[in-house]
Amino acid sequence: MANAIPNRQVVCETLLSLAEADRDIMVLASDSRGSAAMAPFAQSYPERFVEVGIAEQNIVGIAAGLAHSGRKPFVASPACFLSMRSIEQIKVDVAYSATNVKLVGISGGVSYGALGMSHHSVQDLAVARAIPGLAVLMPADRHETKRMTEALAGHIGGAYMRIGRNPVEDVYESDDYEFEIGRAVTMREGRDLTIVAAGETVRVALDAHAALQAEGVSCRVLNMHTIKPLDEAAIVRAAKETGRIITVEEHSVYGGLGAAVAEVVVQHYPVPMRIVGIPDEPAIAGKTSEVFEHYGISAASIKKIALGLLGR
Repeated sequence: MANAIPNRQVVCETLLSLAEADRDIMVLASDSRGSAAMAPFAQSYPERFVEVGIAEQNIVGIAAGLAHSGRKPFVASPACFLSMRSIEQIKVDVAYSATNVKLVGISGGVSYGALGMSHHSVQDLAVARAIPGLAVLMPADRHETKRMTEALAGHIGGAYMRIGRNPVEDVYESDDYEFEIGRAVTMREGRDLTIVAAGETVRVALDAHAALQAEGVSCRVLNMHTIKPLDEAAIVRAAKETGRIITVEEHSVYGGLGAAVAEVVVQHYPVPMRIVGIPDEPAIAGKTSEVFEHYGISAASIKKIALGLLGR
């Protein structure tokens, strides 16, 4: 289904709706109300919007202070800066201090495209999931973004949600489905192998499923929208029932979704695995589609890898 609404806009719309009933919800921006699509929230609730400016460390500390005061702050800042420049504040002020801060990394992955490595955030999941008590999530489309934002508003504890910059094709028909933090969604059933994806690569995984189905391959697709806490049961079940796993992510192949899944597989039910993502190099500059194609984050590439795992 076509879609012209970016996930960052959905976050704002959802928070606007939630804020009507919950006066504690606040939004903080680091000179990013425009890029985060948070201008409508600032206009509707100026007393609950804090513009910090280009000061990522400060925005996390201020949000932690607000959380200590009983507020429910959502920080909207570019993922590349939020996850790197303020990581000590996230570790200490949010995680160690057990504050109820929701960190929204906008324009994540390779969304900034032509701006290159300085603006790509393909290490954020690895860093964030190593911090104790911090939930790490990525929505697949606008519908899941809405459900995830609603869930985070009610979630007690720190969380990092990474979203992209541009509209992405829908993977759900509507937001009328069961969503739970830490519980994977089975998008397609299958018995020959499993593709595990998160965020914008879920669409790629579904396209790969269709390509493999045309070859007579029964492929399961798991949307692992929560990288931490990880749905270990779904992974072990996939390993036992399908025997092979491919992970696909808009992230470095080190420390992200693939590594998280591999940690479960190797300890509980070892099966052949392949990790598809950004290799150990500065990601090329270009449109998201161009970067994905360059690194084999595509239906055709995954199909080839899958057939190789099946010995075909």
